[in-house]
Amino acid sequence: MTEAKSPIVPPIPLPAAVPAKIADSTPLLDRERSILQFNRRVLAQARRADVPLLERLRYVTIVSSNLDEFFEVRVADAIEAHRQQGNEAGTDLKALAAAAHELIDEQYALFNDEVMPALKRVGIVVLNHAERDAPQREWVQRFFETQVRPLLVPVSLDPSHPFPLVANKSLNFIAKLGGRDAFGRENQIAIVKVPRVLPRVISLPQSLTGGAQGFVLLSSVIRAHLGELFGGREVVSFSQFRVTRDSDLEVDEDDVTNLRQALRSGLTLRHFGQAIRLEVVASCPVELSRFLLEQFQLPEVALYKVNGPVNLVRLNQLIEQVDDRLANEALRFPAFEAAWPSASLPLGQSIFDQLRQRDVLLHHPFESFEPVVQFLREAVHDPDVLAIKQTIYRTGTQSVLMDLLIEAARRGKEVLAVVELKARFDEEANINWAERLEAVGAQVVYGIVGLKTHAKLLLVTRREAASGKGARHDGQPRLRRYLHLSTGNYNPKTARLYTDFGLLSADPGLAADADAVFLQLASQTKLKPPQHLVTAPFVMHRRMLKLIQQVADSARAGRPARIVVKVNALTDPALIHALIAAGQAGARIDLIVRGACMLPPGLPGATDNIQVRSVVGRFLEHSRVMYFRWGDGADDEALYLSSADWMSRNMFRRIEIAWPVRDAALRQRVIDEGLVPYLHDRRDAWSLDGQGRYRRIADDGVSAQQALARRYGL
Repeated sequence: MTEAKSPIVPPIPLPAAVPAKIADSTPLLDRERSILQFNRRVLAQARRADVPLLERLRYVTIVSSNLDEFFEVRVADAIEAHRQQGNEAGTDLKALAAAAHELIDEQYALFNDEVMPALKRVGIVVLNHAERDAPQREWVQRFFETQVRPLLVPVSLDPSHPFPLVANKSLNFIAKLGGRDAFGRENQIAIVKVPRVLPRVISLPQSLTGGAQGFVLLSSVIRAHLGELFGGREVVSFSQFRVTRDSDLEVDEDDVTNLRQALRSGLTLRHFGQAIRLEVVASCPVELSRFLLEQFQLPEVALYKVNGPVNLVRLNQLIEQVDDRLANEALRFPAFEAAWPSASLPLGQSIFDQLRQRDVLLHHPFESFEPVVQFLREAVHDPDVLAIKQTIYRTGTQSVLMDLLIEAARRGKEVLAVVELKARFDEEANINWAERLEAVGAQVVYGIVGLKTHAKLLLVTRREAASGKGARHDGQPRLRRYLHLSTGNYNPKTARLYTDFGLLSADPGLAADADAVFLQLASQTKLKPPQHLVTAPFVMHRRMLKLIQQVADSARAGRPARIVVKVNALTDPALIHALIAAGQAGARIDLIVRGACMLPPGLPGATDNIQVRSVVGRFLEHSRVMYFRWGDGADDEALYLSSADWMSRNMFRRIEIAWPVRDAALRQRVIDEGLVPYLHDRRDAWSLDGQGRYRRIADDGVSAQQALARRYGL
């Protein structure tokens, strides 16, 4: 097929080149601070009057969830680096803690002063003990006595009752007691661990709320009745508290004989890793907070006093319990049903038959993920399908795709599942799927020691009749391969929330390369580099650097030179410096980076030609698109879709893929849907400056996500 020229925007005059050595001296932005800046942009969504109220609350909870992982992983790694390297470690822990404190203070101020009052005005109230009237207090008392108290075991501390093991991110209370215990002793400190099985948000009967939707928090229920747990003693002071721990599973893969068993054993220890952060309520007495810091061996900067519940993530339970029918206005984003791509994949026809005619590009969540499910379902039920191979990274605890793979193995098909057991926080689900697949005869491998398998591949091999186009001359049946490649996970649930591109294809070259990737993951055999797929850790980094250099050379020669990259994170120093050098050579560069970005754009004499924007909207931007142009001709451009972000870990410590979009019509569609709208977004887009600060570009236009939803009639 003829490849058409597809420039994104008209070329601009090329400035004089700046010496490339300046690129190497350009100071990069701090990665951890950049992650916190991303969460500021998420929090800003909760301030927007045009965002429905419950969605504003959801953004508040998302920030809490993101910060939990930030402390569990990023801060934990920074602390470990300081332990090993001392002052030579790159992260300033005090400055990082100060930035985190500032963000969390803003989050709680927004929660208390804007979001909750706004919900109260529409009849959704969370009542603390002082706000509850007599009938409500009586109901809460009964709830405490029947549902909560039987599960609480307060522990008074003494030499035979040491400070208990407190699980990661669990809700707990500390109390200072007056008087003497039943044995006449004055042990003053007690700990109450709150079981995870208890709901954190409890709905009050409407008969008690006067028509409003009333809720109470479990922490408020326990707080109101804490004294009843210590009969005959006075609760002098108390506080909720929550500790965040290092949650990276550390397994020496070179020193274990069975990675799955080692990880399953490690999962129970994850909840009790090194303490990283301590959260208490703002009213917590200093003596209690200092006591807790000593118990968890934490410095003062690790203490976070919050003006509200110590775990805002659990407010998701409130969002789910609200009855929209009782509200007078829309409280959630409008529901939409993703479209089946009927134009490119008509219903009622075999997907295999259609893929022999053309490739099919899918853009989620605007287009349904169901064609991928149907592709696998058809393969499972087709007697001519002999083998199915799939990578599994984050597929969820319930997955129709995994059920289909299990059914395929039961039907006698050859099933190879490459399960990434170290997908952070999905380890247990993936171990369970691996065991279920093995139980029905599927071949399960866990990738390569030391490398996470992050590539998204699904390959189907089918025996086809000798007659028809492409038939063998000897009359024997031929084997034909069909595949799906994706920038996102095989998870139908997140496919409704994340933006991603997927490709269904019968392209022999791509299919052969995909088969070689599976062969290498299973056998660890040294193979020739794929001809069409670009893989990490082998060639992806070099290929991206070569393409950037090609654009830079074109700029120096006075020819058109353009780079547009859309990724979730840009933190690899070599790629950043290559982009800076290309910009100094005269290339025009636009970077659409959702999260952490260490490249400082717009610095005079260094990064003038580079713009960085971040888009934060209703959906999580997740697709990775790379566009390069180095001349005027139809062959002077390349566009890749990829599973990999531009981070060193993705380039060197993961199995990743990128693939070229060579069909001119599909390439133009990716440009028109995956890049152009984001370069012109005037509602959800933020611009980064050279000092690491973001500003909202505008608030008066259509967002990229809105434009795409309208394009698909949603």
